[in-house]
Amino acid sequence: MELEAFRSYCLSKQGVGETLPFGPDALVFKVMEKVFAIADLNAEVFKVNLKCEPDYALEIREIYEEIIPGWHMNKKHWNTVSMQGSLKDSFIKELIDHSYNLVFAKLSGKNKPKS
Repeated sequence: MELEAFRSYCLSKQGVGETLPFGPDALVFKVMEKVFAIADLNAEVFKVNLKCEPDYALEIREIYEEIIPGWHMNKKHWNTVSMQGSLKDSFIKELIDHSYNLVFAKLSGKNKPKS
């Protein structure tokens, strides 16, 4: 998946915004101010950090070499996903959805975006 496709998919989700809080190299996607994805804009190979349920994180890391423990993140709850490997875009979208849904579920009712 290319950067623009990734960016468009993230921004299509309810309540999502993008920022550059760590400088020009890290594009951060948040749902109601809670991070669910970080894209490394300066890496040779396009990679993103995505939140993940811990048991599922371990499972998919064993299956896919493109998925490793989250770089500069809590490795129990975050994966770094290489977007230019053999992973299908449909699977990457599932990982984005999983990350978004984990964060969305933790939002308090008053902080959840209204449809």
